[in-house]
Amino acid sequence: MPRSEPDPQTDHRIAVHLDRVLADRGMTLTELAERVGVTVVNLSVLKNGRARAVRFSTLSAICDVLGCQPGDVLGFEPSAPASRRSRDG
Repeated sequence: MPRSEPDPQTDHRIAVHLDRVLADRGMTLTELAERVGVTVVNLSVLKNGRARAVRFSTLSAICDVLGCQPGDVLGFEPSAPASRRSRDG
């Protein structure tokens, strides 16, 4: 069966750890949104891994406010080995 067109909403392997960093800092998403100058809705989309893109200026502001590095907020999940993909898909 041929694979359908990739869905940019789900066919990425970027993990977002914003909830963990916020918890470590004792900060709410609402407080971060106010301090960064973006809407809670936009940060929620990012936090839940549904963002299609993030501006470097926004990522920089998040890192400034949280006192962290981009790698603390975002991570990369390697793809599954071919044998597992063929079994799962």
